[in-house]
Amino acid sequence: MGVRAIHHVQLAMPAGHEPDAIAFYQDLLGIPQVPKPPRLAARGGCWFEDGDLRVHLGVEADFRPARKAHPALLVADLDSLIERLEAAQFVVTADPLQGYVRVYVDDPFGNRLELLEPDDER
Repeated sequence: MGVRAIHHVQLAMPAGHEPDAIAFYQDLLGIPQVPKPPRLAARGGCWFEDGDLRVHLGVEADFRPARKAHPALLVADLDSLIERLEAAQFVVTADPLQGYVRVYVDDPFGNRLELLEPDDER
């Protein structure tokens, strides 16, 4: 018995900004939005899922972005994603890590995301 995997990552967002979350997580990052269960949908926020990849955004009344704590997402074709993010006016910061191409970007709410592509997949 023990922990086997992460089921999902939850990030906070301010109330009423679901369209911004959809534009970023679904349209730019390519993670499809899925419906929240009805009893949770009334709380606001949105869920994005693709197989085992699950990123949930929940509304936090006293919202403050996660500036240090962050999810690290494995990416295919990171160069193309960087181009899309920069074209949408997001600042992408490279941060080399042995074995990976790695960058950081803030979502529309200031939450830090780490994006990685293994060197051997490029």
